[in-house]
Amino acid sequence: MLEVHSPSSAPVSSAQTAQIQAGPISSGAATTKPASRYHVSLAVDDSEIREAQRLRHQVFVGEMGARLTTVLPGHDIDLYDPFCDHLLVRDLASGDVVGTYRILPPDAAKRIGSYYSEQEFDFTRLHDLRPRMAELGRSCVHRDHRSGGVIARLWMGLAEYLTRNGCEYIVGCASIGMADGGQVAASVYRQVSASHMAPVEWRATPRYRLPVESLDDGQMATLPPLIKGYTRSGGMVCGEPAWDPDFNTADLLMLLPLAQLNRSYARRFGA
Repeated sequence: MLEVHSPSSAPVSSAQTAQIQAGPISSGAATTKPASRYHVSLAVDDSEIREAQRLRHQVFVGEMGARLTTVLPGHDIDLYDPFCDHLLVRDLASGDVVGTYRILPPDAAKRIGSYYSEQEFDFTRLHDLRPRMAELGRSCVHRDHRSGGVIARLWMGLAEYLTRNGCEYIVGCASIGMADGGQVAASVYRQVSASHMAPVEWRATPRYRLPVESLDDGQMATLPPLIKGYTRSGGMVCGEPAWDPDFNTADLLMLLPLAQLNRSYARRFGA
């Protein structure tokens, strides 16, 4: 069971994260399936957070070519990290962290004054959701472990964490690489917006809008795994994509009611 305490009234430090008890995910159906090669838990100290930050740097900078400013070479660190809980997936064979997600709970977002995604989107219409809305970010999986098992473990851990902390909504950016100039991003947005567009009262305007109308060449690009995860779980896109110059990605702001996520996993795992 992933035991999660309510976020404290101060930023998460090494002492405070140590209060979060980490353990394997509990699931009613998990006991009927073969044991997973992966273990999901929350980071309990600074050394585990550093493992997540090293993986993020490896993926975002090493693979994607992101231009990030960091205080520690080889680590992706920003000012939101101390306010977040960090979900880790380990490969039981090697002990390495092979997947991570960071979670900014609503109380912590209030203390820091914003959600990370507000750097890219205007959250005015999401104001009423703030007391019940957690933000997900910095999702990445090691290149040798992208078959789907790690993503499944991350989502199972997220569902339990969010339920235990009383969150009702998840918000976060899903990124699409721009190495092709944006055609894939435009195609993904066209497909997702056609069937999973949020109602107008939950729309968010990008601060640096990607001109999708001039980039869409009509191709049917494959949806990235993270966006598939959102949409299959009942998630919605909150409007047009923003361009993130630091990561050179097109970012879609996704919103997911937790009730939809719980129903999705109840169907999937027979809970």
